[in-house]
Amino acid sequence: MNARAPLTTLALAGAWPQPSFVCTASGAAVPYVEAGSGEPMVFVHGSLCDYRYWEPQLATLSKRFHCFAPSLGHYWPQIEAFGRGDFSWQAHVEEVAEFIEALGLGAVHLVGHSRGGCIAFHLARNYSHLVRTLTLADPGGPLQATPNASVGSLPPSVHALRAKASALIQQGEFDGGLTMFVDSVTMPGFWNKSSQSFRGMALDNALTLPKQLRDPLPAYTREDAADIACPTLLIDGQKSPRMFRNTVEKLHEWIGGAARQTIAGASHGMNIANPSAFNRAVAAFAG
Repeated sequence: MNARAPLTTLALAGAWPQPSFVCTASGAAVPYVEAGSGEPMVFVHGSLCDYRYWEPQLATLSKRFHCFAPSLGHYWPQIEAFGRGDFSWQAHVEEVAEFIEALGLGAVHLVGHSRGGCIAFHLARNYSHLVRTLTLADPGGPLQATPNASVGSLPPSVHALRAKASALIQQGEFDGGLTMFVDSVTMPGFWNKSSQSFRGMALDNALTLPKQLRDPLPAYTREDAADIACPTLLIDGQKSPRMFRNTVEKLHEWIGGAARQTIAGASHGMNIANPSAFNRAVAAFAG
């Protein structure tokens, strides 16, 4: 179960191999792909994604780092999760920590995007010994600017849109539901213009979206951000929705010594829209 098969150049060109699996301490079998050699770098995907999301990063950053991209529980290729517990962000924090420990990677360069950014943030808080550096790209989740302030939230119209998207997916109308959700976190028209590979991946993971919307992410607070002790890079896209840019701005203020990089011309999927700029930023930060 712990067999490991690094990606080949051909695989990185688009023909993804079967993933390797590693058994964690809690008994989960985590699928992942890896490439390269050097200091370990672990990528945590966000909504509707899996290890395939990080292809542009593994293809380039593996020249300098030993890159690992797991698929979180309930995501493709293990949609039924094979006996795993309930879908939750807390469970995914534990899963990534156990993944790092099961492979004996020590402290890693941890990179998280969107919902995966929230998972990476809380992993760095609770398992500081496993994180050498932390990169958060448009991290998902609301903000709580002060202890007594109400938690920032999306407008009612957005909540209604996402509820409709979830209902469509549960009814089997995947294209309609994904159009509504993906466009809401990127920009109008993004779903219809997205690549065949991204659309295929999102369709594979469509049934995770209703689970996600029943499991809201926790709010970022100044107190929680103070727990981040490792060097941190915050990345947003020049055209990212304001909710993500607000989060990056606040975390840049709250996390001591944090660096910030904005990817020109890109929205929420900045690592795909402008992978060369994204990869340069990550590589330069991780050293």
